[in-house]
Amino acid sequence: MYRQIKHSEYSKEILEQLQRGAFLTVKSGDKVNTMTIGWGALSVIWGKPVFTVLVRKSRYTYEIIEESHEFTVSLPIKGQLKEALGFCGSKSGRNTDKFKECNLTLKDGQKVNVPVIDECDIQIECKIVYKQDMDENCLDADIKSRAYAKGDYHTIYYGEIVSIYIKE
Repeated sequence: MYRQIKHSEYSKEILEQLQRGAFLTVKSGDKVNTMTIGWGALSVIWGKPVFTVLVRKSRYTYEIIEESHEFTVSLPIKGQLKEALGFCGSKSGRNTDKFKECNLTLKDGQKVNVPVIDECDIQIECKIVYKQDMDENCLDADIKSRAYAKGDYHTIYYGEIVSIYIKE
């Protein structure tokens, strides 16, 4: 059973888990994919609770998120799913059914047309309110050399949090 929470109620747990990994899930038509993310931001922008994610254009997730304009973030804050996070961060959904390979259960989102991963503790459902391609000329040189040596920059998606809930 899930209980609705405020975006700030578990912000510490969300941000700590994000550094260890979370699942970014997207859906368009019959295409569903998840990928592991370790970067993101929980914030308030334009008077709205927002979760920001970054997706490289080379990723299968990018193709789907561009079609759907929604996403979910599922966080296993009790330390579970380490192997699934590793797998989903190293395999492409173009040619691998990550949900089947990792025995992950999809559950319909409450307010978006994107599922959440039911084995996770906290679910964040978002509708994209803004996106922007990174401008390499505006990027710190150290970050550019460490994270973008191959020039594969991210698109940044700002998702208004329309529902956030925790498993009880």
